Parts: sequence; C-alpha cells; structure tokens
Amino acid sequence: MSATLTLRAPVARNINATTSLVQLGLMIAGLFLALVFFNAFAGKALVSEILTAEFNLEDEDADVADAQAEAEASFLDQPADILARLTPSMRGALDYVTRRYRVSQAALLPIFEAAQLTGREHGVDPLLIVAVIGIESGFNPLAESSFGAQGLMQIIPRFHKDKLPEGAGERPLLDPVINVQVGVQVLRESIRRRGGLIPGLQQYAGSSDPEGAYAIKVLAEKRRLEQLTPRVGIKRT
Repeated sequence: MSATLTLRAPVARNINATTSLVQLGLMIAGLFLALVFFNAFAGKALVSEILTAEFNLEDEDADVADAQAEAEASFLDQPADILARLTPSMRGALDYVTRRYRVSQAALLPIFEAAQLTGREHGVDPLLIVAVIGIESGFNPLAESSFGAQGLMQIIPRFHKDKLPEGAGERPLLDPVINVQVGVQVLRESIRRRGGLIPGLQQYAGSSDPEGAYAIKVLAEKRRLEQLTPRVGIKRT
C-alpha cells in the first residue's frame, strides 16, 4: 500500500505541473492573440486616419486649385474686356507704350481705360493724357519728384486735395487710376485758365519757359501717338 501511495504522489505532481504548463501556454497564447487583434485594429484605425487626412488634403488642394484657376480666369478676362472697350487709337497707343516703356500691357490697361473715360468726361483728348503721362513719369505709377509731385501725372497732393475721391487712402495719388482722374482735372483747369493748349501745358508743368519746351515735348509725343492708327470719334482739345 505504501508503494502505491509513493507512485501516486509523483504522478499527481507531474499532472499538476503539466496542467500548469498548459494553463501558462494558454495564457501566453491568449495574450499573443490579444496583441495581434489590438495591432490589427490599431493598424486599421491608423490607416483610416491616414487615408482620411490624405483625402482631406486632396480636397483642400482641389479647392486651392479651383480658386487659383478662377482668379487666373478673372485676371485674363478683365484685360480682354478693357482692351475691347478701348478705341482703335488708344489700342495703337497702348501697343506703342508697351514697347517703348517696357511696361506690361496688363498693368497699362487700367491706366488707358481711366485716360479714355476721364478724358471724355472732362473734354480732354485721351491721347494728350497718355502723352503727358509718358513725359511726366514714363508710366511709373510710383514716381515722385523732389518737389513732392507723385504718380503717373506728377500731381502735388497739397495743391489738389479737393479733387481726390472720398475715402482715398493716405497716398491716393500713387493709385494709377486716381492719379489719372485727378491729373486730367488739373490739366483741364490749366488749359482753361491760360486760354490755350500750349500755355495750359506750360502751367501744368509749372514752367515759365517762354519757348514752351515742355508743351512742345508733350505735343510731339501726342502726334507720334496719333500716327499709329486713324483717329476715330475722339474730341480734340
């Protein structure tokens, strides 16, 4: 009987050890499977997040591209519209000025449109305005003289504040369109006060030269512009 008990004890210990090893193995396997599933789900979530971010970026890129395309189309349409509104003589002058002064046509178009509209409004030949701009500033809208004359038509701000539009900024005469609008009014007043084109141009320049050198330069430039295309329906000043 004692021998039987002696044999049963090691067998029991072996069974317990085996059971413990099996349980330990199952626990390890369970942990391994849990890690596998966790990584799988985490990986899917990460992939999903990356894809979402990528698609969002693609959407944003598409929005930016659409906005850029719309802006470019608007920029291209506007010059085309302005060019269509210019008279043949002004279009010829535009081509000449673009080449002579090496200025972008897109930058010149608003200036030429302002010269045409304001000239008609105040009875001043638009080509005369273009000639004055060429002599005064060479079509540099940021030009400023030692006397404080500013912009395309070299207007001295303190003398012509009454001609500025409401809501103008701190330096409105550096705006090409505003400068032309004000400059045309100053030119018209000078011509009327002095009773003629040549003395009016001299007064506009603030020149007391009896030979009228400034006026001669402006009128020579105007004649050059007139020869580019036939004049059509523009009142001469």
